[in-house]
Amino acid sequence: MPTFAVIDTETTWRDKVMSLGAVIADSATMQPVETRYYILDPEYREGGMYSSSLVLEKAHEDALTTREDAIRDLTACLARQHTDTVFAYNARFDRAHLPELAPYLWKDIMALAAYRPHNPRIPETAPLCSTGRLKRGYGVEPILRLLSGDTGYRETHNALFDALDELRIMALLGHPPTAYKPL
Repeated sequence: MPTFAVIDTETTWRDKVMSLGAVIADSATMQPVETRYYILDPEYREGGMYSSSLVLEKAHEDALTTREDAIRDLTACLARQHTDTVFAYNARFDRAHLPELAPYLWKDIMALAAYRPHNPRIPETAPLCSTGRLKRGYGVEPILRLLSGDTGYRETHNALFDALDELRIMALLGHPPTAYKPL
């Protein structure tokens, strides 16, 4: 796997995808190679908890598109980059909201980040489930704070920035992409 994708979605009040962010990363360096960001029209008009985080800067004014065009562009990008594996934090959520991407191999970042056997930065005193997963505080924001030491970090809830943050979690954990099990 020379490259992989990290995908994040933000949803409307009615649980429809209103934005989609994707980062294509190099498997060896864990660094971004290409990014994609889409604000889905008309879905975004419904509004959602993180509607205020949709717009980036003028550079992303062209992000407004239909779901069909976004999926077409994203799958073309994945093909061009020879990417067949998609990662997401709580991947079951994103996979369920993007059935068009079902043919890709999905892997969950949280499956390693939230478990003490795979994340040595989880304190010995942290309350754990019998599986070794944190009982609480295992979302993107607390895990990235833990791994980076940046106690001021705040998740933006912008799909592109969140996908970049999730890639950063993978890099900080230090596991190769092959260490993550498929859903």
